[in-house]
Amino acid sequence: MKKLTRPVAVGLLLSTASLSWGCQSEMTATEGRGTRGAAIGATSGALLGGIIGSRTGSWAKGALLGAAIGGAAGSVIGNYMDRQAAEIRRDVQGAQVERVGEGIRVVFDSGILFSTGSSTINSASRYNIEKLARIMNNYKDTNVVIEGHTDTVGNEATNQTLSERRAESVGSLLRAYGVSGSRISSVGYGETRPVATNETEAGRRLNRRVEVLIYANNELKRQAQSGELKM
Repeated sequence: MKKLTRPVAVGLLLSTASLSWGCQSEMTATEGRGTRGAAIGATSGALLGGIIGSRTGSWAKGALLGAAIGGAAGSVIGNYMDRQAAEIRRDVQGAQVERVGEGIRVVFDSGILFSTGSSTINSASRYNIEKLARIMNNYKDTNVVIEGHTDTVGNEATNQTLSERRAESVGSLLRAYGVSGSRISSVGYGETRPVATNETEAGRRLNRRVEVLIYANNELKRQAQSGELKM
């Protein structure tokens, strides 16, 4: 399992689009049934991703949009991700699941996974991480970035370390349940990427989270572009 610095985490997602940009002129956005995956071309997606990330605080969400390759291949990948997202929604309790571009964003409230100030996943949540791992093992041609986030309560340096350890804990448990470590990267953002105000308890709870970002690896993109990956 790789531990990433914050700029590298976003760059990793964006870089997955680079091998496919030259093929976009040969593809149409109307082929296939997975229209969500085909909605965003790689170049426009990178720009849109940055805009969305800066406005919402969800830089990871923006990066997923930026990594979209679009066209017919993107449509096929989008359908592949639709199926995986549906399984996660059905089987993994306590997770918010969002399809973003050609990727999936899974958000866990840190209060569900961990005790206050702890980076040890509680016993009740281990089963849900196991179910997530089982689904990921059925969709092997994806990579994962795990992000830890905190609110602003307490010391900034302590929050940064806690976010890193929590991301690593989720990644380590996924690996223990059979997900290849080469697919998993972790990064902690501490209190620097809020998605809500830190002035209220409701907002702080939203900011205390772990995000699991699932996106197509190069092999899945190759299969989609060559026609090997079917709808």
